[in-house]
Amino acid sequence: MPSRRTVLAATTGVTAALAVSGTAHADDQQRDSRLRSLVSRMTLEEKVGQLFVMRVYGHSATAPDQADIDANLKEIGVRTAAEMIARYRVGGIIYFTWAHNTRDPHQIADLSNGIQQASLRQPRGLPVLISTDQEHGIVCRVGEPATLFPGAMAMGAGGSRKDARTLGRIAGQELRAIGIRQNYSPVADVNVNPANPVIGVRSFGADPQAVAGLVAAEVAGYQDAGVAATAKHFPGHGDTAVDSHYGFPVITHSRELWEKLDAVPFRAAIRAGIDSIMTAHIQFPALDASGDPATLSRPILTGILRGELGYDGVVVTDSLGMEGVRTKYGDDRVPVLALKAGVDQLLNPPSLDVAWNAVLRAVRDGELTEARLDESVLRILRLKARRGLFEEPYVSQGGVTRTVGTPAHLAAADRIAERTTTLLVNERRLLPLSRRTHRRLLVVGADPASPSGTTGPPTGVLAAALTELGFTATALSTGTAPTAAVVARAVAAAQDADAVIVGTYNITAAQKTLVEQLVATGRPVVAIAIRNPYDVAQLPAVPAYLAAYSWTDVELRAAARVIAGRAAPRGRLPVPVQRADDPAKVLYPVGYGLSYGR
Repeated sequence: MPSRRTVLAATTGVTAALAVSGTAHADDQQRDSRLRSLVSRMTLEEKVGQLFVMRVYGHSATAPDQADIDANLKEIGVRTAAEMIARYRVGGIIYFTWAHNTRDPHQIADLSNGIQQASLRQPRGLPVLISTDQEHGIVCRVGEPATLFPGAMAMGAGGSRKDARTLGRIAGQELRAIGIRQNYSPVADVNVNPANPVIGVRSFGADPQAVAGLVAAEVAGYQDAGVAATAKHFPGHGDTAVDSHYGFPVITHSRELWEKLDAVPFRAAIRAGIDSIMTAHIQFPALDASGDPATLSRPILTGILRGELGYDGVVVTDSLGMEGVRTKYGDDRVPVLALKAGVDQLLNPPSLDVAWNAVLRAVRDGELTEARLDESVLRILRLKARRGLFEEPYVSQGGVTRTVGTPAHLAAADRIAERTTTLLVNERRLLPLSRRTHRRLLVVGADPASPSGTTGPPTGVLAAALTELGFTATALSTGTAPTAAVVARAVAAAQDADAVIVGTYNITAAQKTLVEQLVATGRPVVAIAIRNPYDVAQLPAVPAYLAAYSWTDVELRAAARVIAGRAAPRGRLPVPVQRADDPAKVLYPVGYGLSYGR
């Protein structure tokens, strides 16, 4: 790889000049003048390319595995990330686990450097803004050995803005060390619908003021670490019963309710100086009666977000491959309409060739002006300059070793997780369990695919953690929909245990049968909701119930320490739990949570 000085010198001097203007002492007007000069020298094709953030398969920018070359040829028409950059001059690339971008931190750093080198070697080459979805909890792309924190709803249960800022700072430092400068987090949606299939525990909770405080804190943490934070999904995705990946949700809130509920965290993010905001593929008739998704709505994005909320940062779409934005218009119209609505970055279109050429054609045909593209390109370049990409496009392997997954970072994540576990039921003070009276434990329950690159499965992680704490714990996976035979096996195994730990995951009828039959054995049963805390309402006979809010290792280990009495339960519900027999009534309100009495 050429040195940074060599690459910058090869970019006509403009990038090198911006490296100086990116320092803390630079004058904003001087920086903007240089950026505008840079935009004026770009070809139309280069400007179009800057607007796109695209996926690409492979662990390497130039030498991916053959299967990834084949996938790239099929979906993008190129073999590698380097070829995609040369052909389309994309301004951003998004990393996914399933695209094989994120094997381990050192590999990710090499991939990032390869991408930057490929782009900076182009005529008038610019650094690439590399992004990912590192929300923590159930949505992460960079797994172990990177530090993984509790997800948003767990952080909401902890309620600490200091902890949220620490999460952002540490996670941001680790992302920056591997070359990722834009994170699609935090989720600013206020989750007021227990049936929400796509947000749920990805939200900090149901109280807009509490959500706003945690959003602002995480934004500050990420951006202090030099990574652009992204509040999502504007104008608010928290009250949907449809997943916008597969359908087209409609929000029925009034304008007044939107102001009091959905808007509050986004206003807080803007006050915190957030770099980017992601749009939602939802219909919101009270804000725009046209029936268009918010991503394509000029009244919502330009009228409200830019005009009323005063936001002038980068607006990025949610993935353009999602059904919610493709329902009404074709893939060639969506990117053009998004730009007309006020979007800057076009994320992950199904076909880059179709979308890229559609934008180019719209400018040549006069539907979009080149001046409109210049506005968005300038915002994108400002973000790149603010996050140091002109000055330091590359990362080092030494930086990865010094930063990613350090003992201090991992310990901070464990401490934060301990403050999130919520005790909802504890009849006759069953918890904490004593090793003297309940040494032999059976751990059963749902074992969904492990999120975030953590070890999993949940039953195994819990059993191992409890064994380390002095118990003799045996894991038996029963799944999310246990059959009668599986239930019978678990009930038989319970006969040899002093207590049973069972993980529930968005409780199903089969899971309910399992837990009820375990309770009927007379063995003490401790249930842990390993995703939505609403499960507790379905199982009134369980003598002890904890909410962990996710099945990542860090949250499960914290729950094990609470079960063992090594940590006190300090979490408080960030969402209300309705009664199962009468959803209009609240069983456990926001703020509810038990402690261990002394």
